[in-house]
Amino acid sequence: QVQLVESGGGLVQAGGSLRLSCEASGRTFSSYGMGWFRQAPGKERELVAAINWNGGSTLYGDSVKGRFTISRDNAKNTVYVQMNSLKPEDTAVYYCAADLRPRRAVPTSFSQNYAYWGQGTQVTVSS
Repeated sequence: QVQLVESGGGLVQAGGSLRLSCEASGRTFSSYGMGWFRQAPGKERELVAAINWNGGSTLYGDSVKGRFTISRDNAKNTVYVQMNSLKPEDTAVYYCAADLRPRRAVPTSFSQNYAYWGQGTQVTVSS
């Protein structure tokens, strides 16, 4: 049973920063890519960022490029997303997800390729 537990969400003013963490358990974390997605009220879930199994490849959603950075610490079974220059439109529930397939060379942006999801953490950016 794979479990993903997110933390680090909260309320921040526009221009501020937050770092989200996601700790994984239940399988060999270091063999699987990880992703962060978000969903705002009334909107579809979208990719924020993803990282491959060894941290050597990353990808970002267009709306966060240059502001967010995804990273992972395989020794701690944890993936992070550092969010800088936050905007009100970044307000959403942020979800951590784990890839279905091991050792994918390039991280996948498709939510259907992620087999496990965390419970989500709320990020609210005030103007």
